[in-house]
Amino acid sequence: MVTLGIDAHKRSHTVVAVDEVGRQLSTKTTTTTTTDAHLDLVRWAEGFGAERQWAVEDCRHLSRRLEADLLAAGERIVRVAPKLMAHCRDSARTYGKSDPIDALAVARAALREPDLPVAQLDGPARELRLLVDHREDLVRERTGYINRLRWHLHELDATWDPTIRSLVAYRNLDAIADRLCGIEGPVARIAADLVARVRDLTVDIKALQREITALVTDQAPNLLGVPGVGALTAAKIVGETADVRRFRSKDAYARHNGTAPLPVWSSNRVNHRLSRTGNRQLNAAIHRIAVTQVRYHPDAQTYMARRMELPNATKTRALRALKRRLSDVVYRALLADAAAPELTTHAHAA
Repeated sequence: MVTLGIDAHKRSHTVVAVDEVGRQLSTKTTTTTTTDAHLDLVRWAEGFGAERQWAVEDCRHLSRRLEADLLAAGERIVRVAPKLMAHCRDSARTYGKSDPIDALAVARAALREPDLPVAQLDGPARELRLLVDHREDLVRERTGYINRLRWHLHELDATWDPTIRSLVAYRNLDAIADRLCGIEGPVARIAADLVARVRDLTVDIKALQREITALVTDQAPNLLGVPGVGALTAAKIVGETADVRRFRSKDAYARHNGTAPLPVWSSNRVNHRLSRTGNRQLNAAIHRIAVTQVRYHPDAQTYMARRMELPNATKTRALRALKRRLSDVVYRALLADAAAPELTTHAHAA
């Protein structure tokens, strides 16, 4: 088995081939990142035999096109987290940092870690993630405009202090625009321009939210059935998970989203602490579900009350335990949603 480690960049890719014990066999660098250059890498790799795998540092924006071309050519690709590659590079006998050194570290990390995630072609989850990320960017941009608008309104009239949340409603924006029409000067003109920008962004955000809701309703009905899961939270979970079937168990998924506690004990003292690793976007989504369930869901309230009866219990620790349980619930719902299209396909075939 030959492993080909790739250090991907915007304009070039460096590949280092190693054998099954990590000895470097050969190196190749592309001068472009086009499909022809990627297929040329495949032809070069065929010289090492049919038993091979590619290891790519997990930086999707730089390696997405490369992965798509390699997968289309029938190659097998594993993704190496940057921290694993960094540890391999630091433990090597060579010093410094270069593209060949990084590619060699990626290949050796893939040899050392046998259960790395396998790359696959992007599915509907990526479309959902792109839409969710775009909506969040627009919301962030609108918040910046609203903050600037409030300062200009304060300069025009110190008693004019609308709350931030009220400035996303059309009627409040229209009222501010009407009042600004009777005021002269550059401050009023800038404020009126900000009002128009906030209104346009609000229209785009609501349109994106309707599109996201329609997509996630079709892709994740079981996840939407979990109490406390709204359309935007479900879309965030589906997009960040990127096909739950790539996780071998619910425990692996909990480790990925950061809800699994880390063991910190020695000898006979067993203890765990909060994990700050994993996908923090997924962790935040599960946290929103937990907070919502604590307010409205009877089962979650009963579980929290039972956890609070334990020795040294705090509300924060009980909420962390609830998040760990919710991670399993989300995992099972995602598995059911992933299996639903296959069941539908088999039914149509029958």
